[in-house]
Amino acid sequence: MALRHADDKTVTTLVAEATTAPSMHNAQPWRFRFLTGERLLLLYADPERAMPRSDPGNRALHIGCGAALFNLRVAAAHAGLAPDVRLLPEPQDPLLLAAVHLTEQAEPARDEELARLHAVIRQRHTSRHPFAEKDIPEDVRSMLQDAAARESAALLFPGPWHAETVLDLVRDAESRDVMDPGAREDLIRWTRLGPEADSAVDGVPEYAFGPRKRDGKAPVRDFAGRRPVADRGTTAFEYTPHLALLSTSGDGPADWLRAGQALERVLLEATLADLATSLTSHALETPELRLLVRDPGSGTGQVQMVLRIGYGPRGPATPRRPVTDVLDIV
Repeated sequence: MALRHADDKTVTTLVAEATTAPSMHNAQPWRFRFLTGERLLLLYADPERAMPRSDPGNRALHIGCGAALFNLRVAAAHAGLAPDVRLLPEPQDPLLLAAVHLTEQAEPARDEELARLHAVIRQRHTSRHPFAEKDIPEDVRSMLQDAAARESAALLFPGPWHAETVLDLVRDAESRDVMDPGAREDLIRWTRLGPEADSAVDGVPEYAFGPRKRDGKAPVRDFAGRRPVADRGTTAFEYTPHLALLSTSGDGPADWLRAGQALERVLLEATLADLATSLTSHALETPELRLLVRDPGSGTGQVQMVLRIGYGPRGPATPRRPVTDVLDIV
């Protein structure tokens, strides 16, 4: 079979699929540059899409870019290309997060473990709807834990006491937002209401807010706040939400990028297993609360994301910026 070349058209497709990744408030904080002669695709952070109140250290920004990087790897494997990734290749340029050399490969040599995930790249959506009160089989949990481990991360399903502690911390974070008038600045900036939602290319549009929570314990962020949203409705969410904590051993920019890749690998595997997913970083945005989210048994690891996993609707697709806005080819 002929080799697949990393030409401009192929790279444009790869970046389009990379950018279906989740990011905090769907800010899409990434930029790409393709050096044609070197077949090198560079991933940059976009500081204009940072969130100074919610993410002052840019941890969540790196996680979102890491998720996009994993999608890029999946798309490249599907296209018969072998992505050779270097994280933070130039320490003097902190905005350059990864360099991906796209090596041509014959079809039989492609990474099938990555390529098989391509089928659900565009099906994975964050769900802010109720999930069923239904257990997740142990073999599915193990499969998701293995997915995280493949990306140098750990996925913990907390026991009842630990899960209740995490839920308490989420509620604590919500209460702090109410007391701090400026705490919702980033959320308001990145939500799209009314006619703006129909033409949005980023942010969280009102049709993706999901219903208001009448009762239940599921940690679902209310993106509307006190702002009215027509025809939204209220409903009960699950009383026993299935949570998972994604952790890394370290807590620097490279660890955050690995966490993002692990996160997306877990989310895609969950989608393949017909699971719905949502994310919450609310209790992780305050340093003192974040420390309390860790496994109380070991007290080790740095929790990078709280996942809610279950059986239910996947939620709608959220808008994405045109590839021409995020990719430069030189």
